[in-house]
Order: sequence, then C-alpha cells, then structure tokens
Amino acid sequence: MRQIAHIDLDAFFINCTLLKLPDLKGKPLIIGGLNNRGIVASASAEAKKYGVQKGMPTRVALQRCPDAVLLKGDFDLFTKYSDIVNEILTEHVPLHERATIDEFYVDMTGMDRFYGSSKFTRELVNKVKSETGLSLLYGLSVNKTVAKICTAHARPLGGYEVIGDFVQPFLDPQSIRRLPAVGTTTFKLLRRIRIKFIKHIRSLPPEAMKELLGKNGIGIWKKANGIDPTPVVPYSAEKSIGKDFTFDQDTQDMKLLKATLLRLVEYLGFQLRKLNQMCACVSVRIRYSNHDTETMQKRIPFCANDEMLMAIAFELFKKLYHRRMLIRLIGVKFSHLVHGSHQINLFTDNLKTIELYQAMDKLKNRYDNPAIVHRALSL
Repeated sequence: MRQIAHIDLDAFFINCTLLKLPDLKGKPLIIGGLNNRGIVASASAEAKKYGVQKGMPTRVALQRCPDAVLLKGDFDLFTKYSDIVNEILTEHVPLHERATIDEFYVDMTGMDRFYGSSKFTRELVNKVKSETGLSLLYGLSVNKTVAKICTAHARPLGGYEVIGDFVQPFLDPQSIRRLPAVGTTTFKLLRRIRIKFIKHIRSLPPEAMKELLGKNGIGIWKKANGIDPTPVVPYSAEKSIGKDFTFDQDTQDMKLLKATLLRLVEYLGFQLRKLNQMCACVSVRIRYSNHDTETMQKRIPFCANDEMLMAIAFELFKKLYHRRMLIRLIGVKFSHLVHGSHQINLFTDNLKTIELYQAMDKLKNRYDNPAIVHRALSL
C-alpha cells in the first residue's frame, strides 16, 4: 500500500514576511495589492480576527481592520524559502514533488520496513521547521488526494494520518469542497442537486457523475472513493514550455520583432495559467540569418503574469540582439515550472486586472485562439 505525505507550508507568505520583519509579529498583517483595487493574498491570525479573508479587496480588509499593516508580496523572499524547503527534501527523501510554491508531496512508501512512515514524516517536518523557522502542517495517507485532505485536519497537533481501512470512513462525512478537483463552479452545481458530502458522490454510479460533469466527473467519483493513482512527480528544473517563430523573411524590423516576442509571451503565459502553473526561469532565443543561434535566460520569482514575463523577455532580447544582422527565428521558453499560478496573481494584480486576465483566458479557451491578447490591460 502506498503512503504519501502532503506537506503544507502553513501561512507561508505571512510567515516568510515575519522572518524578514520580526517586529511585525503579533500585529495584524495583510499581504496583497497596495492600491484601492488590490486583493488580499494572505492575512495573519491577528487580521483574521477582524474578518479579513484571502481574496477580499484590500480596501474592505482595511475597513475591517484599520490598524493592519499592508505589504506587497515579496516574490524573491517567497521563492527563496520555497527553494530552501525543496533542497532539504531533496537531501533527505528519495522522491518528492513540489506541487506549488508552498505545497509538497513526499512518497513514503516502503519506509515502514526501515523506520516507519509516520515517525519519519514527523521528523522530516520538524527538521524543515528547525532549519527554516517556517510553520508546517502535514497529512499522511494512501494517496495524494487523501493526504491533502488530511492536512486540512492537521491542527492543532501539526499532522493528521489516515491509513488502510480508515480511509473511507474518514472521507465520507467530509464536505465535497475538500476534494481537490471540486472548484467553485462544480461545487455550486453539485449543491443544486443536494450533493453535500463525499458520501453522496460515492452513492452515485460513476456513469451518473460522467453524465453530469463529463470526464471530470469520473475523476471526482474516484477521488470520493479514495482512488487516486497519481504518482509523486519529482521536481525538475527541466520542466518547461516554449514556442518559436520563424519569419517568412529574415528581418531587422524592431516593431515586428517586439510584436512577435509579445505574442509568444502571451501564448505561453496563457498556457501557464491554463495548467495552473508558474515559471521561475525565462529564456529568449534568436537565430540570425547565418544560422548563428544565441540564448539568454534569467531566474525570476515564480510568476504567471504576462506583464512581468513580457518585461523579462524584452530585457533579455535587448541584451541578446547586439549584432547588426537579420533575424530568422525568435523563441521564448518558460522553465522551472510548479503549480499554483493563482497565488501569485493575488500579489501582483488588482481585482480589475485579475478579472480581466480571467475573462481573456476564457475567451481564448472558448474560441480555441490563444492569439487573443491582453492589450486591454494598458487601457
């Protein structure tokens, strides 16, 4: 039987900030957009007492908690601590996955033969805590889905474990919201037909869920039955997405080159958000008319924001294009991918911008046309 641990860096953005600015400890703290249209990305326990919640307009949050300290998210800081945790796990376990900037999965299968999965998980979590100063929660169970749900019950002890025959009795009374595959739209649809708990999904035949939700319905039904064979995928800096464009005629036209670069970045940015991913490295490649090829890359904080990615791509292109020669090909690649693009959007964008990104991405999905661009952001 598999044994998978889900490790959550609890209140990650708040705790990273407090490690950098310890004088703020004990004060109501909000991380989010600084302008009137900003969004709360994270709030400390002191701010939550006043009703401040993630996703709330910062304007409303400050009305509820006027004494709160409002800070913009520090991408470099968050990436630094996520990388440190990733390095610790790499040193101590044979197989782990960085699922998002603040979530990890560790495959503990087989540890019982040597040390004990439960004991090893607790000691691993304590080691990360002691070396980073961060707060962690963990869940341990038979697969990723159940382990993640376990983490939601980890307080106050810091961990929660459900193994073997206890899995289904644990899942059945849980709200359907606990299932990772159930988003807001799916939740509302299921509630309309009086499906409230995981046991209600289990009571339906899989064909009914498929008819109701398509292919996703089968996946949800399986998860409700404690079935999730998804493997722990090792984190790899080699994970990447990229796209090249070859010009019909070699060119030096800067307007054309920049417009092409813009389209490539927007296309790849859309793919990132579609997959709910972020990248931590941007590469730009150009090929001259004599077939010489040059590439330059830059590490960045985890990002899925077109505006930020465009700025980096243009910066790299400007440094790369130093020869007075015609260009035949231009390409862009995003690498060091992890899941969780929605988190970073909350730090960088205001409500209007987030809604605009979502609307434009929906149009691209609906018309299967990633060429629809975000120039409306400049309006």
